Amino acid sequence: MINPASILLIILAALLIVAAVGDIRSRIIPNWLNAAIALLAIPFWFAAGLGAHDMLIQIGLAGGVLAIFAGCFIIGMMGGGDVKMISALALWMPLGKIFLLLVWMALAGGVITIGMLIYYYLRKNTGKIEIPYGVAISASALLLVTNDILTNTGA
Repeated sequence: MINPASILLIILAALLIVAAVGDIRSRIIPNWLNAAIALLAIPFWFAAGLGAHDMLIQIGLAGGVLAIFAGCFIIGMMGGGDVKMISALALWMPLGKIFLLLVWMALAGGVITIGMLIYYYLRKNTGKIEIPYGVAISASALLLVTNDILTNTGA
């Protein structure tokens, strides 16, 4: 039987797929989607058995991730939706998984960037390249979330 934490992880996986598809289509990750990801972390904490101290740690981690990636937004390296999504995902993951998320995200983002450069070169586009980085974020989070769903561990 699937436990409540796994059900919430499945919902998160579905939201990540919606985010990736939307980012491919419009290069936008809507605020409502990021808010849903963030707010669903709260019932996940209870379902996964986190205590008040652990919940405060998750909030602190998400705040730290937000501060770091807000800097990336300020200097034009990332979009606001990407920053909000990474921060919302940090509410779901302990520190070790956040580091894994960032490593996988960087690798996936590099592959996507190279693919977009080739695509623009072959089409002889001269405009600014917009990288759908939400795809890299979603794919990386899906990798981690899917492992948790399949092993039925919750967090």
